[in-house]
Amino acid sequence: MTGTELTAAAVQDALAKVSDAGDAVHLQRFFKTGPGEYGEGDVFIGVRVPATRKVAKQFGGLALSEIDKLLDSAVHEHRLAGLVILNARMAKASRARGGDAALQEEIVRLYLAAVERGRVNNWDLVDTSAEFIFGPWYYERPRDFIFELAQRDSLWERRVAVLTTFHFIKQGDASTTLELCERLLDDRRDLIQKAVGWMLREIGKRVDAALLTGFLEAHAAAMGRTALSYATEHLTPEERVHYRALR
Repeated sequence: MTGTELTAAAVQDALAKVSDAGDAVHLQRFFKTGPGEYGEGDVFIGVRVPATRKVAKQFGGLALSEIDKLLDSAVHEHRLAGLVILNARMAKASRARGGDAALQEEIVRLYLAAVERGRVNNWDLVDTSAEFIFGPWYYERPRDFIFELAQRDSLWERRVAVLTTFHFIKQGDASTTLELCERLLDDRRDLIQKAVGWMLREIGKRVDAALLTGFLEAHAAAMGRTALSYATEHLTPEERVHYRALR
């Protein structure tokens, strides 16, 4: 592929070629785009995730300015493709000899700007990107901003904060996740409940089961039903009964 083809418009054209009108109807229902739902007003053209990733892989050298154009698109799959490409750019910058910190910072700033202007605005977009962009950047840096993000009014910014810590968990560090989950105990938005429960479950699976059970002993009584259900999913039936009884 020549350099002249590495544009946001070219990515959009490639996605259009693999779109399906029937899938678009299904995806708009699945991602809750109706009035009053969390994805209200989002637009889908009907490209499944594997196809979106396949297209994104062809545009790994896309300039950050062109990625930003994709993130500003009204079409969900355009934004998803932009994030997948941005992930790849971040990973490459991290693997560069000594790490290209300047490029990493540029990517982080671009991503944060997109998050703050509401372009990373559904759970799949958050889950595709937060741990891969913010995760490696903040892993060895002060994490105060992650806690600030978790207190913002935007559901998506709060979910970005929680999902960022998945990278930390995968490195064996559960400290930030546990503190965030404690701070978000009273947040009853369904997609935060699910994120909190999911990350707690991952701590139990990937880091230390005792950290999960210790958190549950201390906080199960105050947890929402959804978060507790997700967190205890891989525990024994007896353990699940115990922790749910604490509510």
